[in-house]
Amino acid sequence: MTANAPITQDVLTIPRKDTPTDGRRNLVGLTREQLREALVSVGTPEKQAKMRVNQIWQWIYHWGVRDFDAMTNLAKTYRATLSENFSVTVPDVVSRQVSDDGTRKYLVRIAGGHEVETVYIPEEDRGTLCISSQVGCTLTCSFCHTGTQKLVRNLTAAEIVGQIMVARDDLGEWPEPGVGSGESGPRLLSNIVLMGMGEPLYNFESVRDAMKIAMDGEGIALSRRRITLSTSGVVPEIARTAEEIGCMLAISFHATTDEVRDKLVPINKRWPLAELLEALKAYPKASNSERITFEYVMLKGVNDSDEDARRLVQLIKGIPAKINLIPFNEWPGAPYERSDWRRIKAFADIIYKAGYASPIRTPRGEDIMAACGQLKSATERARKSRAEIASEAGLG
Repeated sequence: MTANAPITQDVLTIPRKDTPTDGRRNLVGLTREQLREALVSVGTPEKQAKMRVNQIWQWIYHWGVRDFDAMTNLAKTYRATLSENFSVTVPDVVSRQVSDDGTRKYLVRIAGGHEVETVYIPEEDRGTLCISSQVGCTLTCSFCHTGTQKLVRNLTAAEIVGQIMVARDDLGEWPEPGVGSGESGPRLLSNIVLMGMGEPLYNFESVRDAMKIAMDGEGIALSRRRITLSTSGVVPEIARTAEEIGCMLAISFHATTDEVRDKLVPINKRWPLAELLEALKAYPKASNSERITFEYVMLKGVNDSDEDARRLVQLIKGIPAKINLIPFNEWPGAPYERSDWRRIKAFADIIYKAGYASPIRTPRGEDIMAACGQLKSATERARKSRAEIASEAGLG
């Protein structure tokens, strides 16, 4: 791929729908308890509230219904009350791009006119949705395109779970009313990775609430083992993630010395490798997870030597783990190059012979800038020159 390769794939621009501006409260993103309180506040009797929560929850998250009038097991008068006071609103899809390999990238607009990107990656045995948790990012990881965009704000739980709902809309995956989720064949959207724009653990509460909605068995109903949260290493929140979410964990690791990781992942200056690894050792047991995924982007001449591979093996000793090797996905102005394929294979071989799974991730959606590390919303760009990016990475 060249940095300026033309996009020849299907590009669909969808007009923005106006979201309610009349003061109605959006029910999307509310926890069950918050939904119960909202229903009680508009006159739902306490004795009926739990039943009403269950009914509305299934309409929204199992069947994907947005119109209260379609919630036919509720009385007409009650539906009218709901419509007067509440909405079921998801982010607006501004554009949808489809790669040659089937990857779909959605640019979605949220409150305030901000935009984030969401990516759906189809594979033979699964369909993975990569969702964003922030507009922009605070971390400024020097190899990541999103890191060149300044943080605008955290996403709400509604905006996070809304990305899942938007993707299911596009995939036509909501079952017909009365049909169970497993009765129509394999799911197109079977996995979620919090690997889009932003650092999820800097938006913990919203991410937690959105993932609890996604895991709820009466709605979207994804197993916690099908949800992977990726963090750059916000150490104080790792134990909390195990306790309050319990999903799979991935670490943006990318280096085997503090000196190199300080440049690639600046959060390392606050929580260096020793502290991070101590927190990771406790995670699998605390969350009942099988293993932690270490993400390692392969940068030519920076972190891809045999010595790096051997250090990596020593660092993760004692942690149930697999290592995902990620060929660097180039973007305009990037100060790095992708490691040669032969070098990546040699690196992987050292890790594999040490007893760890070391799959090399196949780049997906590069032609539409949807690959790992390439996400960046068009309207929120912090336009930095190549020299500025290189300088911040300590390469200038």
